Amino acid sequence: MDAADLRIFEAVARLGGMNRAAAELHTVQSNVTQRIRLLEEELNAPLFRRHSRGVALTEAGRRLLPYAIRVLRLIEDARRAVADDGTPEGPLAIGSLETTAALRLSPLLANFVKAYPQVDLALRTGTTAELVEEVLAHRLDGAFVCGPVDHPALAGEVVFREELALLTARSVRKLDAVFAKGSLDIVVLRLGCSYRQRLEEILARRGIVRLRRREFGTLEAIIACVAAGLGVTLLPKSLIGPVWRAGRVALHALPAEEAIVDTLFIRRRDGFVSSALAAFLQQARPALAAAE
Repeated sequence: MDAADLRIFEAVARLGGMNRAAAELHTVQSNVTQRIRLLEEELNAPLFRRHSRGVALTEAGRRLLPYAIRVLRLIEDARRAVADDGTPEGPLAIGSLETTAALRLSPLLANFVKAYPQVDLALRTGTTAELVEEVLAHRLDGAFVCGPVDHPALAGEVVFREELALLTARSVRKLDAVFAKGSLDIVVLRLGCSYRQRLEEILARRGIVRLRRREFGTLEAIIACVAAGLGVTLLPKSLIGPVWRAGRVALHALPAEEAIVDTLFIRRRDGFVSSALAAFLQQARPALAAAE
């Protein structure tokens, strides 16, 4: 068993077929089929079950897959480490919550791109759950997410703290009357959003568990719907401050234990820290800390 065998095995497992794996690997199906057969003979275990639409992993194949992925990732990291001479350059994929990107990252990204023009920086936004999955899958070098995040494969550091507040239509002066109904409309991002989860926890502690969830894809849509009286939401106070001061919405403070949330930068513990990522973190830590 060598790295080439594991690469073929991983491609077949991921794509679900010998033909599809052969096309991706720029070889012929007979070669893929032969290599898988020899690997199964060497390990003395069937790795795939054949069916009409392709193949599926056996139990033995499922046990092998994470080791194959780990070996292939280590080989890729080894190549990157050899090629990295200490000059920040090449691809760098960073993830961020939409709120963090809107509030904090524009000056940081502009300064970083100016300082390191050879780095191909890509920023992708998503929910905390989505970003954690992307980092774990090695599709992002790191990401800004809402804490806490407890995963043995991830390393995280606090980069700044955020104060959250409830946002309602401006006609709502006190929340007591709203909470007294026992049910509530909330305006939120999609499932996996950490602010959505925290809002539901805050409401549950006040006995409000009957929720009608109105999901929207952007912060602008959420704020507009709250201003129109379609429900309440939970967002960083610094984000909704300008909207509140303009008189479009009402802002309601929360106790510190519910309002304060840490934003973390997470990355894989076993991942290669490129010179580009190291330079990004060197700029991000003081810039974001100063912006609090």
